[in-house]
Amino acid sequence: MRTVRLSSLAALFLCWLPAAMVNAAPQSANRGKTPEMAASPAFEPLDRWKAAVVSGDKAALAALYTTSPPAGAKTPRGETHDPAEEPAFWSSLRSAGLSRFDVKVLEVKNLQPGAKLFVLRYEVKLKTAAGEKSDVISGAQVWLRQGVDWRIVSTKRSDLEENAPRRLPEPAKPNIQLYQDPNEAPAEIAAALSAAAKDHKRVLLVFGGNWCYDCHVLDAAFHTKEIALSSTKTITWFT
Repeated sequence: MRTVRLSSLAALFLCWLPAAMVNAAPQSANRGKTPEMAASPAFEPLDRWKAAVVSGDKAALAALYTTSPPAGAKTPRGETHDPAEEPAFWSSLRSAGLSRFDVKVLEVKNLQPGAKLFVLRYEVKLKTAAGEKSDVISGAQVWLRQGVDWRIVSTKRSDLEENAPRRLPEPAKPNIQLYQDPNEAPAEIAAALSAAAKDHKRVLLVFGGNWCYDCHVLDAAFHTKEIALSSTKTITWFT
């Protein structure tokens, strides 16, 4: 089965970005035995952020957030510009029994030179008295270059929720370019319809977005042997 993916830029902006970019204090290092940390994308500041979460290093986390302007956070309890809120939340996972922390990057956007948006899925395993729990947090981070360093200027996250088993296969590493330029849609759809007509098959048109984890799961299902053999064309399109 050939899969055609089409996409437009997702309008996910957590905050308006400041014009002035200033320097801040250097980050501290993390050492010692820590829980298991899964493989990470090629963005070294995010690697350091994950390492600080795994080790429960609140000071190292705090050094990765902007202070001028103060980093903003959107949580289920509302918006805050308290610089201690995010470091306190993420560092608390270690004391809560953190045994594994897997950060899946669903989408990366260059908002402007020196500003990057990451749409993320945090998969968390906690060892408790009742046994190991598997939870998940949905979120996003906007990173801002300040001088030679990158720091987080804005975040958004959900509550810690149960990571329920899925019936469909999940991708080990989401494709951050799952959906492509929507301007190609007319030509791609026409080509798909033409090819499907020759094989007397139908075209399945799916709407989704890179930021949607369920869309990544659905795409993985489309590539299973059972579904791939039953269709000539699948077009996934986000507008």
